Amino acid sequence: MSMMKLALQNFKSSFKNYLAIILSLAFTILVFLNFQNLIYSDIFSGLGGKNKEYIDILIQIISFVLGCFMFFFLWYATNVFLTKRKREIGIYVFMGLTNQKIGRMYMIETTMIGISSMVFGIGFGILITWLFQMILLAISDITVDISFQISPTPIFVTIGIYLVMYLIFVIKGYINIVRSSVLEMVSASRQNEYVRQSSFFLLLKAVLGLGVLFLGYYFAIKEGGNEVMNHVFAAVVLVVMGVYLLFGGFIPFVFQKMAGRKEFLYQKERNLWMNNVIFRMKKNYRTYAMTCVLMLCSVTALAAGFAMKVRYESMVHFRNTYTYQILSDQAGLNKKIEALIEKDNQISYGTQASILNLDASMIDTRYQYRNYSVLSWSQIKELAKDAGMEFELEEPKDDEIIQISHLYLLSLLTDRSHETVSINGKIYRQTVDTNIPYLGYLQEQISFYMVNDEEYQKLRPFGTELYTYNYRIEDIYNFAASQDELDTIVSDTDENYTARVMIDPNSSEMEWIKVLYTVCIFVFMVFILASGSILFMKLYNDAFEEKERYQILKKLGILEKTLKKSLSRELLTAYALPFFVMMISAYFSVHALEKMMYTNLFAIYLISVAVIFGFFLICYLLSVSVYAKNAGVEK
Repeated sequence: MSMMKLALQNFKSSFKNYLAIILSLAFTILVFLNFQNLIYSDIFSGLGGKNKEYIDILIQIISFVLGCFMFFFLWYATNVFLTKRKREIGIYVFMGLTNQKIGRMYMIETTMIGISSMVFGIGFGILITWLFQMILLAISDITVDISFQISPTPIFVTIGIYLVMYLIFVIKGYINIVRSSVLEMVSASRQNEYVRQSSFFLLLKAVLGLGVLFLGYYFAIKEGGNEVMNHVFAAVVLVVMGVYLLFGGFIPFVFQKMAGRKEFLYQKERNLWMNNVIFRMKKNYRTYAMTCVLMLCSVTALAAGFAMKVRYESMVHFRNTYTYQILSDQAGLNKKIEALIEKDNQISYGTQASILNLDASMIDTRYQYRNYSVLSWSQIKELAKDAGMEFELEEPKDDEIIQISHLYLLSLLTDRSHETVSINGKIYRQTVDTNIPYLGYLQEQISFYMVNDEEYQKLRPFGTELYTYNYRIEDIYNFAASQDELDTIVSDTDENYTARVMIDPNSSEMEWIKVLYTVCIFVFMVFILASGSILFMKLYNDAFEEKERYQILKKLGILEKTLKKSLSRELLTAYALPFFVMMISAYFSVHALEKMMYTNLFAIYLISVAVIFGFFLICYLLSVSVYAKNAGVEK
């Protein structure tokens, strides 16, 4: 029999065994292909040059992340496949085949699996291109024309990247087989990921793992200024290391101590599965850690996407607080401006206030801006009343100041307390930083500081006093109707400086943020599918190793029902431990996002955890059924 026929026969016989990995890889390729297609299509061209540019950059970043994920997923999958096949392949040595021939057979068989994943991924990816675009735009709430667009370029790019990655690991497996001895191949299935450790070393890893993990949690929720980015980086590294050490040290250590207590071990038939869980934990701890980290990334991605969506809606509302804003050095223009607007529109509400424009050289603060203005507390209080906005700010003392800022999409400054601002040599302590849109769009252009009325009067000689007139109309989409009338008062002379701002509610300037939200949902789905598939695949392969043990237990007279109950508890532990660690770690990552995005994400945290729980429950039930058959517990 030729190598090709033998490899094809092996591929057919083990196709069901690797269906989980084939489908997972195919789904990853499908998503990667459709994101590549978005880059090479002109579907977002109608949103404007800047939005198209931002969306392309965003999709390229996500494609890079998916590419890295695909690389490591292939690495893991091919390692599992190689270990599973090594023992069977090793038998061929006794049939007179050389390692080189066995290696070639492995390469052919592995290539078949890789090509199957690619064909499924590319094929279904092309078929659902229109559906993918429709779902992306529907979730993003972006209105553009959808057409079936698929060019050869994204297909070739996806195939090229995937084949290069896959070829690396196929060659790696070939070299591994060629350099392996018969003994290594026959016993390979019992060597995977197993590391013998002394009790002292296990305890050391347990203590170190808890310490590193809690330190990561601390950095995740620690507030700060410019150093927050360092905190975020430290939190990511420490939590990943902590999870790895937790599954490699603390959890096996705890289970060993539990198994050492006879009153615990010999109750509820725990002796049938507890020691096997300990062995599996030592053997597969890298898999559990990887699964946990993938789930943690998925929850964080979904929370980040939702936070972006909420933040976008808040920013749009912020910008549309007023339809027209007129800034002038002329006082008493309100009646004239209202008359001009009311020729074509009904005014919903209007506000006015004076602002004291200061030269930037007079201001000394940790965060530098181009334009600075000072506001009077009593005037802003009256303005808020006219606009129907909340105003719960206490009047600042003579040495206190309140910053009125705009909404940021993402802020790494999670602690703005204890800030000081120097104005004309006097130090003020910042007590509050509010982003309520008292002055609407102007807050995006000018850094406003609010002082009490007495301080405002003291600062008047050092600045230029301007007057702002702000109006919101009933039909904000009819904003252009009053443009010509308002332009009649626009002036830029020494005697009369008057400028106007008009807000277009149909502006698509920030539409790219909506796409980010949708992208995060797809990343969430990819990572969840991958984490469940990895764990399912690992337990599926472990079942074949346990077949002999369960046969012995059945010969000892233990009922099939008891054995299935035992293995169901063993598998429940395998799924529950990564899920539980993820659930705790995700709380801190989501909490950190809440602080940076100023958004309540607890509901999204619960929803994402519930989705993962549901998916893992399905994987667990399937694993119990398949494991029982593969291990020979039931027919």
